[in-house]
Amino acid sequence: MDLFDHSEKDTPKGPLAARMRPRTIDEVIGQKEIVGQGTLLRRAIEADRLTPMIFYGPPGTGKTTLAKVIANTTSARFEQLNAVTAGIKDVREIVQRAKERLKYDKEKTVLFIDEIHRFNKGQQDALLPSVEDGTVILIGATTENPMFEVNPALLSRSRLFRLQSLTDDEIKEVLLKAVKDKERGFGEYDIDIEDRALSHLVNVSNGDARTALNALELAILTTDPNDEGKIVIDTETAEASIQQRIVKYDKTGDQHYDTVSAFIKSIRGSDPDAVLYWLAKMIYAGEDPRFIARRLYVHAAEDIGMADPNALLIAQSAAYAVEFIGMPEARIPLAEAAIYLATAPKSNAVISGIDAALSTVEKERTGEVPLHLRDAHYKGASKLGHGEGYKYPHNFEHNYVPQQYLPDHLASKQFYTPSANGYEKTVQKRLDYYKMRQQRERDK
Repeated sequence: MDLFDHSEKDTPKGPLAARMRPRTIDEVIGQKEIVGQGTLLRRAIEADRLTPMIFYGPPGTGKTTLAKVIANTTSARFEQLNAVTAGIKDVREIVQRAKERLKYDKEKTVLFIDEIHRFNKGQQDALLPSVEDGTVILIGATTENPMFEVNPALLSRSRLFRLQSLTDDEIKEVLLKAVKDKERGFGEYDIDIEDRALSHLVNVSNGDARTALNALELAILTTDPNDEGKIVIDTETAEASIQQRIVKYDKTGDQHYDTVSAFIKSIRGSDPDAVLYWLAKMIYAGEDPRFIARRLYVHAAEDIGMADPNALLIAQSAAYAVEFIGMPEARIPLAEAAIYLATAPKSNAVISGIDAALSTVEKERTGEVPLHLRDAHYKGASKLGHGEGYKYPHNFEHNYVPQQYLPDHLASKQFYTPSANGYEKTVQKRLDYYKMRQQRERDK
């Protein structure tokens, strides 16, 4: 007997992701910073004291779920719109009903608008008066940054809650709960999910509970029971159900560290093809793109440094893209930044410089700030000779004048030595000019 032998009466209705949607705040998995015990939102929901709010976060993180929980909890009438299909006419009809409800029945209205970023400025403006006077309590959900996609006037009247992608452990909890739940999940059936198959569903879902549940449901419904009546979900089934091949990659194990190491060393070794391969492997395996962006940031300074200062800006742009547009689109700026870093001239002179300076501070006696460099602005400082003899560089040729900037006992110390690569060639020429001016000053 398989799942399809059960009568329609016994078969759970609707997609698994919809059936397993939490009904109460205690059933919500994840988002502890928002709905954990004692949090503002939890207290507001439990006390039925709702104010306008915007839920912002990636797909599958529970924005609609929280709205449904509120719908099940609040004494107010719950109305729902999807901004993709709704227009100003729909908004006005709901607002009119809300006004009548408030006037005659003293009943409040909660209006949930999914994908509120899809509303244009005019549609959002139409909401503003009824939100401002309390006719409706707005709950908006968006996957786009509300700072850019929601009108400032509407946003200023709403409390912003940012939802994070679920952790691997939380996704695993969601899946196992669906397997065991006899009322809404597949608890009535004898199901065995191999550890590697479960890990694949968790990794590839990338923090999206809906994706994970959809893949689990497809895997179960398309697998016949074995001779013992057990439905076994193996790695091959997991790959097929989520349409992605299993890559040998553990986000917390050797494969993670080895792949990242290869990625970094390929950047340092100026091999853009290898860089793209290791980057693709990490993306495909579901690595956190913010982790990748952080590594690009670090190695823009560590391996390129002053040989191409723009590398740090490129890495910063990629990191911003990850937050602003998210995956999968952010794979492109990540790849662009990785290629830029791989093909940029290399220098680790910045590391040598700062480490040498730190070592000097740690091991040698602390030097006094030369009198001419001290601040002469605070009360009485000038009478102590602070700032006396300081030469303002902008008053001299090429905006430079030789003078001592290090403590006396370190006056001849050199921490930064530019390489002969990229922009550091220009830096070296500039430093050579300064040294020539210093020598000329000493020869006078």
